[in-house]
Amino acid sequence: MALIKEESEDMKTEETLRVKQEDTETQTDLMLLKGESQELNEIEKKHLNKKRHDLITGKKYFKCSQTEKTSSLKRAKWTATRSYFTCQKCGKSFNRIGNLQVHIRIHTGESPFTCLQCGKRFNEKGSLNVHMRIHTGEKPYTCQQCGKSFSRKGNLKTHMRVHTGEKPHTCPQCGKCFSLKKGLNSHMRNHTGESPHTCKLCGKSFSQKANIKTHMRIHTGEKPYICVQCGKSFTRKATLDSHMRSHAGESPYTCKLCGKSFTQKESLKGHIRIHTGEKPFTCGQCGKCFRCKENLIRHVRIHSRENCLICQQCGMSFTDRNHLKNHVIIHTGEKPFMCHHCGKSCTNKANLEVHIRVHTGEKPFTCPQCGKSFTLKGNLKTHIRVHTGEKPFTCLRCEECFTYLKDLKRHLRTHSEKEMAKFRV
Repeated sequence: MALIKEESEDMKTEETLRVKQEDTETQTDLMLLKGESQELNEIEKKHLNKKRHDLITGKKYFKCSQTEKTSSLKRAKWTATRSYFTCQKCGKSFNRIGNLQVHIRIHTGESPFTCLQCGKRFNEKGSLNVHMRIHTGEKPYTCQQCGKSFSRKGNLKTHMRVHTGEKPHTCPQCGKCFSLKKGLNSHMRNHTGESPHTCKLCGKSFSQKANIKTHMRIHTGEKPYICVQCGKSFTRKATLDSHMRSHAGESPYTCKLCGKSFTQKESLKGHIRIHTGEKPFTCGQCGKCFRCKENLIRHVRIHSRENCLICQQCGMSFTDRNHLKNHVIIHTGEKPFMCHHCGKSCTNKANLEVHIRVHTGEKPFTCPQCGKSFTLKGNLKTHIRVHTGEKPFTCLRCEECFTYLKDLKRHLRTHSEKEMAKFRV
């Protein structure tokens, strides 16, 4: 019995000590909470560069009875401190003081994480880790559809729009949609007329950064795109792609009006003007209009007398070297341009092109009023007189006017017949 009584007293003593210990722990937690609350109030007075920066705490912590367990106190502590750390600069709140400390660096400009390979600095360790993939070549995010890999998760998400066709960025002015925001920003400059990228050498401005990079090759003479077949170099990739079609014999740009095909899109645009009669390039000195920019440049030399070229046989002068070459053929009698259909030879390329229409049936010059087509531009001009009523050929004897030269010639015979009749009398 004495032993049982002794064990009972020992258990009571142990239980008393346990309760006291729990009470002590509870009181300790409450004191810690109170201490932290006071500490947070004191943090408000410290400078941004100190460990805690400038923080504001919310209401006081929850009050807990001494009978609650320690786990309940911990839950209350987490709930009370959630979103209590607020940035004094912008008012943004955080549930962890460490997150606020990282955020404060946006305002202070602090960048404590430095890349050991290139020296670039970052305000977050995570940003440094992502940057390091540039040096290591690591691309952990892979597209499941095409297998392309990316160093950033955000880049993979943007790439997925290629497969889904999603274009979330819409122009508010014309409604055109873009998969990338930078594509929309670049497009908006078409509406605003903004050209923020300026060449420091010549002052020319561009709306897109890529365009000024290409433009700079004019000054540097750089031609990075080389044809593997003939070694010719180009400043633009698009120009190289167009050049490669000359080797392949490919002509993907076809005129819907006459079926003629071209290797370059710009060549097709210039050709279309034959049908429409459009002449958008105007000489600033005499007002003459041209279908192609090259023709305008060639024409301007007439006014400036630039590169005046003289034929050694007849003294005739030319502003274009090709024109001089074509002219010299007149003296030599050479006909280097041969039709592959019938073997006929021509003195120049333009005459050959006109001749080939006899075989192809091509009639590129179309009347905009009645739709009738012609092989020669001169024939179209003559035909237009039917609609305009113009009669440019005038008889000098009776002042009667005619639409066509052949009609004037026929008319002149009537005068000569009358005169002959007089002599007969």
